[in-house]
Amino acid sequence: MNRENVWKSYTKEQCQELEKLASDYRKFLDNGKTERECVKETLRQARAAGYQSLEEVLQEGKQLQPGDKVYAVCMEKAVALFLIGTEPISKGMRILGAHIDSPRLDLKQHPLYEDTELVYLDTHYYGGVKKYQWVTIPLAIHGVVAKKDGTVTRVCIGEDPSDPVFCITDLLIHLSGEQLEKKARVVIEGENLDVLIGSRPLVPEKDEEDAQEGSEKKDKVQKDAVKAGILKILKEKYGMEEEDFLSAELEIVPAGAARDCGMDRSMVAAYGQDDRVCSYTSLAALLETETQAHTCCCVLVDKEEIGSVGATGMQSRFFENTVAELMNCMGQYSELALRRCLANSRMLSSDVSAAYDPLYGSAFEKKNAAYFGKGLVFNKYTGARGKSGSNDANAEYMGWIRKVMDEANVAFQTAELGRIDAGGGGTIAYISALYGMEVIDSGVAVLNMHAPMEITSKADIYEAKKGYAAFLRN
Repeated sequence: MNRENVWKSYTKEQCQELEKLASDYRKFLDNGKTERECVKETLRQARAAGYQSLEEVLQEGKQLQPGDKVYAVCMEKAVALFLIGTEPISKGMRILGAHIDSPRLDLKQHPLYEDTELVYLDTHYYGGVKKYQWVTIPLAIHGVVAKKDGTVTRVCIGEDPSDPVFCITDLLIHLSGEQLEKKARVVIEGENLDVLIGSRPLVPEKDEEDAQEGSEKKDKVQKDAVKAGILKILKEKYGMEEEDFLSAELEIVPAGAARDCGMDRSMVAAYGQDDRVCSYTSLAALLETETQAHTCCCVLVDKEEIGSVGATGMQSRFFENTVAELMNCMGQYSELALRRCLANSRMLSSDVSAAYDPLYGSAFEKKNAAYFGKGLVFNKYTGARGKSGSNDANAEYMGWIRKVMDEANVAFQTAELGRIDAGGGGTIAYISALYGMEVIDSGVAVLNMHAPMEITSKADIYEAKKGYAAFLRN
């Protein structure tokens, strides 16, 4: 049952393939730090591979044929891609499903304020985070501002070397005696995760000063002069007024590019690898796949970190509705055919697993832990404690998966998230399983999961992509 470190078996050619994949993956991470950016990058790659919008297919009244490649987008935050197979789709699809949202800090709708001539953005954290990990690190702002006239402006500040970065401050060690007595979950309070963005007061030009002489406006500028300076910058660069924050989606994420990690460059260090490491490898596997008997699908969704809720989460009808439209364009739609298609499908719920960390070994059970360098991880079940919230995959499906991976020479391992009563977590697997389809969790082992910087093994990334490709081809 012991799995060998797969690095020992690689040829020179495989190592070159691995490094190329890791390089492309780092670029994907840099281009997709938010769910919107991930969708944009996914569509860029899909179009280059010959995929067409399903919306365009509908407008043209086109009949889809085997070999056609189409995609559908939901609110720029979720995307589903399909490679039409030669068999009737009611016989089922091969589905790779992953999520493209990651823990972060979102701006509140009234975020901008000044206090003692320092200006901050008020935030609300998203997903499961250790709040103390987000202080005193370089941060960037990504997102969109939607204005009343319908225009949408994209924002990205903090990634270009010429950009400023932002920061959440922490109490200096010299005065932190009381703070250090607190439990880790409250040593930094959620309401204190406010981002420092300015300290320079706006000084009006002389003619402006004369025009404001004796006015209430002058008093206001003097009172919140630093905030006024920030608003002036936002107006000049983005045409943005303070009220435009009401209809903005701005996310605070760690600044900086994905990097090789380790003296041997065997790992990738970056923000957002949960779950973009599985999203990217799933996408890459689909884009290289040729027409199969069954229709192949890659679905990348939002909101997994908060329960897969909302219109762009896996619990929405986006995926089901898209499959219905797809079947209609193939001349194969009926309600019964749709139900058969979903029930007969097989899916890999592509999500990350916790890598064994010897520094925190007490949180794991060694025989059933995931390890760096031992390949794609399968979790027969996730959930918490008594498997609560899990999809417990059938033994028969697990047997089929083993056969597929072995025949394709894919290195894989099986694992649980950690010790039974240490905690737990879930994925989108149980949602898709509601249709009656076979689903199992599979993904890449991650160190520092949900931290601003996560670490993965290049070998596991390589094996994941190979495994996903084998699943689609089988």
